[in-house]
Amino acid sequence: MRRHCASLATCFVLAMAPAMASPADPPGDAATLDATIAALDGALFDAFNRCADPAQLRVHARYFAPDVEFYHDTGGVTWTREAMLANTRTHACGHYTRSLVPGSLRVSPVKDFGAIATGVHRFCQAGAARCEGEADFAMVWRLRDGEWQVTRVLSYGHRRNPAAESP
Repeated sequence: MRRHCASLATCFVLAMAPAMASPADPPGDAATLDATIAALDGALFDAFNRCADPAQLRVHARYFAPDVEFYHDTGGVTWTREAMLANTRTHACGHYTRSLVPGSLRVSPVKDFGAIATGVHRFCQAGAARCEGEADFAMVWRLRDGEWQVTRVLSYGHRRNPAAESP
């Protein structure tokens, strides 16, 4: 059956309708996605924070696609999970931990793929009482065959943590 459009704008809206989110989508879907990605972020960085233990580094690795791209404003780019893990092993494991700034995580769905998570994270020197560094991040999560993996990471805007500044 052929549709007739009263205007060019109406034709455009009708043509795009399958790709646009319906206002009738249940609000629970967004909440479920938010909770899923928040839990994944927590588990990924729980393993990262303990990655001096080789078993925890292997757990951390499973959260990343083999062809993950990692863009770091001060460290450069890595194009594979193995290269990213080599940097993590050398520069992070046993040296510092990461925490998510409360309330900063934002999750946006990506149709037929997964989600984009953005936020702010802090880095603490191992054994330090305060977290000196802070940065923005974006992570692209892919859901494939029931498994979530990160395919792209951006960590940028590295700066001193304003909360760690002395009065």
